[in-house]
Amino acid sequence: MIDFFIENGKIERKELYIMDINEKSNGVDTVELFISGRLDTTTAPQLESRVRECAKGYKVLVLDLKDVEYISSAGLRIVLMAHKLMAGINGRLAVRNPSEFCTQVFEATGMDSVLSIV
Repeated sequence: MIDFFIENGKIERKELYIMDINEKSNGVDTVELFISGRLDTTTAPQLESRVRECAKGYKVLVLDLKDVEYISSAGLRIVLMAHKLMAGINGRLAVRNPSEFCTQVFEATGMDSVLSIV
């Protein structure tokens, strides 16, 4: 996403950071997705697509949410979908290092009792 702003009387162009996903696999059955930025209506489809791809080739999916600064209901839906998707293939989802904001949202919604948070 690109935004324009005025600085020192000049119009400047700046790319806005929304969400980034980095992947690490053990090459066997586990994949870790390191998510940073905002997990919301705009970015949730990107994570959904990646989660669905991972479920085709791995039995253990780890979502590292340490650098997620914001999660909306759309983001929560994807995390819950990942949990159900992995359970449906006799796999497992683990949520690792949830940011303080994610932890508060998980606790407020009761998802902390549904998810495996490590």
